[in-house]
Amino acid sequence: MHIEGPGDNNAAVRRSEGMLACKPSNVEVRSLRGRWTEVSAYNAVNSWLKLSIAKEIRIGVVAAQNDAMALGARKAFHELPNGPDRDRWLQVPFIGCDGLPKGGQQAVREHLLAATVVIPPNAGSAVEAMATALRTGRQTEVTLFTQANSFPPLHSLVPKRIPKP
Repeated sequence: MHIEGPGDNNAAVRRSEGMLACKPSNVEVRSLRGRWTEVSAYNAVNSWLKLSIAKEIRIGVVAAQNDAMALGARKAFHELPNGPDRDRWLQVPFIGCDGLPKGGQQAVREHLLAATVVIPPNAGSAVEAMATALRTGRQTEVTLFTQANSFPPLHSLVPKRIPKP
């Protein structure tokens, strides 16, 4: 399950493009739309849970485009009535993106998220590129990339079995 940010937001569109370009071809993606907030993902998942397909489908991971939406999705599953459906959903790994020390990284330490993608701030790189362009008189690259990392590191993550519906 992929919880995306708003469709009119460039960051949300680019994150979806990146995820789709990197995912294995045998992985099917079900996308829900959020608005970068915990509440929006909570509401999207609650609406989805009312559909009959929600009881039949096997979800291997709930991946959100930011940590707040991952936590909102988890909260929606956590609030299901006690029983096998709730237990099954809460065994699925929830992962987010942004990875702020007091945000997603803290949620990982508290076992609310399985992992988060740490995206470093890009303002410093942008200012540095602009300063270099001004100093040298050469235009900077149109697109600059930052290096994202996993928290916890990828080598420490353990694969989980996908619970059966």
